Amino acid sequence: MIRVVLLGLALFIAFPAALSAAPKSELWMPWLVNDPDSRAVIDHRPWDDFLQSFRKDVSDGVARLDYGAVMPDELAALNAYLDRLSAVTVTGLNRAEQFAYWVNLYNALTVRLVLEHYPVKSIKDIGLVPAWLGGGPWKQKLITVEDTALTLDDIEHRILRPIWRDPRIHYVVNCASIGCPNLPARALTAGNMESVLEESARRFINHPRGVTVMNGTLTASSLFVWFKEDFGRSDQDVIDHLRAFAGPLLRQELAGIETIQNHAYDWNLNDVPPALSPSGADDQSKASSSGLRFQ
Repeated sequence: MIRVVLLGLALFIAFPAALSAAPKSELWMPWLVNDPDSRAVIDHRPWDDFLQSFRKDVSDGVARLDYGAVMPDELAALNAYLDRLSAVTVTGLNRAEQFAYWVNLYNALTVRLVLEHYPVKSIKDIGLVPAWLGGGPWKQKLITVEDTALTLDDIEHRILRPIWRDPRIHYVVNCASIGCPNLPARALTAGNMESVLEESARRFINHPRGVTVMNGTLTASSLFVWFKEDFGRSDQDVIDHLRAFAGPLLRQELAGIETIQNHAYDWNLNDVPPALSPSGADDQSKASSSGLRFQ
């Protein structure tokens, strides 16, 4: 363990930029294979049931996961679902089924990983490298699909991003952190994925942790800086993307802004804290209490 820490410290001193840089989108060629004529449908109802039980909408507009409420039987059901996903021949599916498969797999794996180490303050505390050196479990082999061991980074940066080239992917893959776009309320399917992508983008961008404008200064989520290449070539391209999903108030605030002056990200775990009780309020009251700018 001491050797690992010393190695990490040496890397941090020698290559600080490399440790903080987001992974590049680099296509893993074998996963391009698909069957456009396939009518196979993957059953994601176990993941849907899990989300309905433990994902909570709270008054600050950040969806939480009630990790502490998950009992052994429910964790076993989650493991069984992931075992079934592991046995799927993904390359035999059509593109829409593949997309839903990879997003649900990523999110379910992330939740299971946190549950296996819970309680933790941050997902960055999970892994061999300490959080202050970058931390995180994203390069750990977590599941085998078609005889290939995969990491979370593989799924997001070598499969989802380079194959689909859709910036809205960032709004539906969840890293179990407050700063991350909300974990979708339902499992993605071929039928609902477009509406989930649109709604997820709209909610994150119109929430203060996505975009804040104060006295003409734009502070954006670090996602828009780390993954700028997915949103365009420049700050202006990113801002054009933000405007496309902004409500009238935020669109007005963004008028005339051409650069992202600041960016921020909260790596604290998206757990359910005692001070934030689940809210059954409708979208209007949630928007009002959380600072969402749809009006």
